[in-house]
Amino acid sequence: MSKNKNNPSYLELHRNGILAERLTAARGLLERCAVCPHECGINRLAGELGVCRVGARARVASFGPHFGEESPLVGRHGSGTIFFEGCNLLCVFCQNYDISNIDKQGDSSPQAVDEAELADIMISLQAQGCHNINLVTPSHVVPQILAALPAAIDKGLRIPIVYNSGGYDSPAALSLLEGVVDIYMPDCKFWTRETSSLYTRAADYPEVMRQAVREMHRQVGDLVLDEEGIAVRGLLVRHLVMPGHLDETGEILTFLARDISPRTYVNLMDQYHPCHKAFRYEKIKRPLSADEYEQALSLARECGLSRLDQREWKRFFRLLGL
Repeated sequence: MSKNKNNPSYLELHRNGILAERLTAARGLLERCAVCPHECGINRLAGELGVCRVGARARVASFGPHFGEESPLVGRHGSGTIFFEGCNLLCVFCQNYDISNIDKQGDSSPQAVDEAELADIMISLQAQGCHNINLVTPSHVVPQILAALPAAIDKGLRIPIVYNSGGYDSPAALSLLEGVVDIYMPDCKFWTRETSSLYTRAADYPEVMRQAVREMHRQVGDLVLDEEGIAVRGLLVRHLVMPGHLDETGEILTFLARDISPRTYVNLMDQYHPCHKAFRYEKIKRPLSADEYEQALSLARECGLSRLDQREWKRFFRLLGL
């Protein structure tokens, strides 16, 4: 495991009792749910379900070392991913729609875990040598994550926490996560309300995302790597390049370079392919072309973004049409 000389700041929050205070505030968000920007207003502590379809307990679809994440997260031993069920965006093209679009079982689901079980999952991933705890689609379960942390810390959790979200995060939730999250990894999906309302359940996604990314960068700054090239703190942004939407890609990259930092670490993802309900929409019912992806890379360079997570072998096979 990579040695991080700087202990995660959540350890100090726990020692000072601040983490316990954050947990009390987080539980309050669940009573009339305002955990994410939808602000459904239902009582999740009583088992009521809003857009995300998750009640008082988080639902974990799977967990384990992941080697398909960005290079600074994976290292030699993998990123310790925890895939949460449910989602507050419900994109029509979701490649994980089987775990994002869930049923109405709520807390009675076999995948529902309490705070002790979630803490044990974190400890298990650390014991397997993972470089970090990678919380995938966590925006709707921030209180449940905070509830699990004290037990995990008491059992020896000492590795960075990655907040791997769709970018639709509320200021209230992000304020609770300051000093808890070491590495923010949001998606920057769309630039316009028109596109967001067409493909997601959140028409206000663009402005919410921009505010969230600004706050994330304020908290953790640009991505910092240790001597082995493993991320220890900072912002890492993902953008899935979509067919027929290079104009929005350009706007997002310009925003990152000018409003956030030209040192922003960006993963321009090229793996889009139509699935779920995407075939109903003219622009996105086809795969991304190699030419479109090369144009996206050129746009990033023109904006002055130089820290791009590129896997050369992927590009090679893509250009060969494999």
